Amino acid sequence: MIKKIFLLLIMPSLLLSGCYYGNLSEDDDRPDYVVAIHGGAGWILKENISEEKEAAATAKLNEALEAAEKVLQNGGHAVEAVEAAINILENDPLFNAGKGAVLTAEGTAELDASIMNGEDQNAGAIAGVKHIKNPISAARLVMQKSKHVMLAGEGADNYAADNGLDTVPNAYFITEARAANYNKNHPDKAPVHKYGTVGCVALDSKGNLAAGTSTGGMSDKEYGRIGDSPIIGAGTYAHNETVAVSATGHGEWFIRHAVAHDIHAMVEYNRWTVERAADFIIHRKFKYYDVNGGVIVLGKSGNVAMPFNTPGMYRGYLKSTGEREVKLYGEE
Repeated sequence: MIKKIFLLLIMPSLLLSGCYYGNLSEDDDRPDYVVAIHGGAGWILKENISEEKEAAATAKLNEALEAAEKVLQNGGHAVEAVEAAINILENDPLFNAGKGAVLTAEGTAELDASIMNGEDQNAGAIAGVKHIKNPISAARLVMQKSKHVMLAGEGADNYAADNGLDTVPNAYFITEARAANYNKNHPDKAPVHKYGTVGCVALDSKGNLAAGTSTGGMSDKEYGRIGDSPIIGAGTYAHNETVAVSATGHGEWFIRHAVAHDIHAMVEYNRWTVERAADFIIHRKFKYYDVNGGVIVLGKSGNVAMPFNTPGMYRGYLKSTGEREVKLYGEE
């Protein structure tokens, strides 16, 4: 009788401890590695994009996938692969991250990024920076070398510079296209909410998951606005026993609903599939709130979900098995 009472008392804690995870079976068919990326969700319509831009975006997404794959093929950690892929996208003005970031109401670029290691839930983020060339690399620096999770503003810029990361004048991030858009819309302060956030999730050969997200934020943002991208649990989350998640869309809603962590929780506690959890958020919960956006989600067994509720989302994935896909629009 005493033994039965003891088991009843400790069972809840066992379920929430490592013992719970110890009972999870690993998929024997798990690929050696998987990587998935996104380049933002929004009003991406084929009729509005030139053939040249379509080809350029497709090529860059493939380049980012291949940069991550190179890391993973050589036995690198999922965190390294995430950084490698996002660096490629941050350096291309097609995306709203790094060079080519949208402009604030003051006409400057302010950048956010975060990265998370599913192996130990270590994470790093930077927010509102103006001079770090590759924000995702600064986020990784914060994760691995500082005692903090998030650094912001001038302090984050200084920390990156002090630790040897490349810094640039703010003008580096501002392209002619972004400047033209700012000048066109600014006499009447009409905001143009464009999403071009970039993200990556990866699974390495040792079963480690990682996720990262990088963005220039929302056009015409004011007063030092920070979105979901640098917030762990909102725009980025990773846990080796469940999922890696990177989000894109209207960040305020992703923060309010802790979207990335919510997907993790559905898989962990509800035992839902990756596909079901991601679909529930994007196509059911967000439909109720009339929220636009998308997510890329990678499960511990290598399954990928990339739902979005906008006309398009730049996205792609590849697996060690040779399976590969890159798409820009909806219903392709």
